[in-house]
Amino acid sequence: METSGSPLHLAELLAARLCHEFSGLIGAVASAIGAVEDDGAAALGLAAEAASALTLRLRLWRAAWSEADEMLGVADLLDLLRALPGARRIAYETVGLPAEVAFSPEATRLLLNVLILATESLPLGGRVLLSGQPSGDVVVAIEGPRAGWPAGFAAWLADAACAWAALGSPRTLQGPLTALMARECGLRLSALFPAAAADATPSPLLLGLAPS
Repeated sequence: METSGSPLHLAELLAARLCHEFSGLIGAVASAIGAVEDDGAAALGLAAEAASALTLRLRLWRAAWSEADEMLGVADLLDLLRALPGARRIAYETVGLPAEVAFSPEATRLLLNVLILATESLPLGGRVLLSGQPSGDVVVAIEGPRAGWPAGFAAWLADAACAWAALGSPRTLQGPLTALMARECGLRLSALFPAAAADATPSPLLLGLAPS
């Protein structure tokens, strides 16, 4: 087994995460096909629903984790997020970001990963608010019960070694991966300001989408 903090370990975590993401939906398709003899119409309907969800999830992880080559707008990004199980409990709101304006490929991938992390950071649901401009800075804020960025996320943003060391399991992959991705693509990602002592709302994240 490769030790934590190595590129091979990251590849192992990505592979394990993808297998987990797809196994349930693939199993649903297989089960539906196997039930065709008992109730063909119902089984085919279930298979079609699972296949549609599987296609959307494939699009999501390709856009988030493969080589940055797509230019997507806010509406496209939010549509991809429907593939995440937790997205059903979250309201995504935007201010100052026209749906028809596309982000650069690098900005698309980083913003999508931040939105995936935001979704995972709202375990009981809540709200994700995006504001800013496609060619400048974008702020991502989260609100909801038990809302919170992963412990140590600020340190991962400041120090790549800390982010590499935090690659512990597929379930907790998204936080350190997002921090490393921001460094790799040359875009700025940071906490906008510390939350007030009496305020339990997590600090918003600031994405500088112009290459540094």
